[in-house]
Amino acid sequence: MLAWTHPACLAHDTGPDHPEQPARLQVVIDALQHHCPALDWREAPPARRGDLCRVHTAEMVDQVLAPVTCGIQHIDAETVISPGSARAAVHAAGAGLAAVDAVVAGPDRIAFCAVRPPGHHATADTAMGFCLVNNIAVAAAYARDQHGIERIAIVDFDVHHGNGTQAIFREDPAVAYFSTHQSGLYPHTGHNRERGVGNLHNVLLPPGSGGFRFRNTWADQLLPMLDDFRPQLLMISAGFDAHLSDPLADLMLEAGDFAWLTSELLAIALRHGQGRVVSMLEGGYNLDALAECCVAHVKALGG
Repeated sequence: MLAWTHPACLAHDTGPDHPEQPARLQVVIDALQHHCPALDWREAPPARRGDLCRVHTAEMVDQVLAPVTCGIQHIDAETVISPGSARAAVHAAGAGLAAVDAVVAGPDRIAFCAVRPPGHHATADTAMGFCLVNNIAVAAAYARDQHGIERIAIVDFDVHHGNGTQAIFREDPAVAYFSTHQSGLYPHTGHNRERGVGNLHNVLLPPGSGGFRFRNTWADQLLPMLDDFRPQLLMISAGFDAHLSDPLADLMLEAGDFAWLTSELLAIALRHGQGRVVSMLEGGYNLDALAECCVAHVKALGG
């Protein structure tokens, strides 16, 4: 199993009190190297400007990649750029591109991208919600355009709705989006009525929901629709902030719940997509829980 990261992803400085901090990525890398020693680690290449502009406007790409010589600049109240942010963003997106190339070509069919900043809130024209570039959208559009993949599924179990991913693909029947997320949370999107061209599938979970409701929601509603879509490539926005210890949300999941869903997703990928899975790190803000959940997720991906 392949894993991508890059040292530049640690150099995106968000300030001392920001939840999306470099320590998040470091604990994930340390935990995976210790508990999953068979992972084949690769250094993520930089994404090219044209790859970013498949899903983002040129003006947004210019804003995110603009040189910052010192300090921290705010895009909005919670989304910042600093001198290392541009390199972090292009290598985070580049990890997804390299992972797509690898799983399509084989022989390895599964890849995990341990990168930051996260991506799923970034829309076509706006960096937001800690996210500068929509990493998974960049990778999905690349798989569609460069590899001719006709059915791409993006599964997003981050506690916050991936509004950017949904908005980018809401009129693209080649990409189906499946998400559970907590109701009443930022960015206040992802309602059941948001269907796109029939390719958007959202289920809101009320605060306090635990593993029983999470598993039943996926087993009864979302997994059957995902199976019917028959994805040729399955992509995962792997956010672990639905864990019961996370400080930014109020769901009550445990590492085993993420491992269970990952195993179910892998089975669908094996049925329809030759087992091709690209997973990209999104949220998760309790360091211990994040490390534990990433290990459980990657072990489940390994079968």
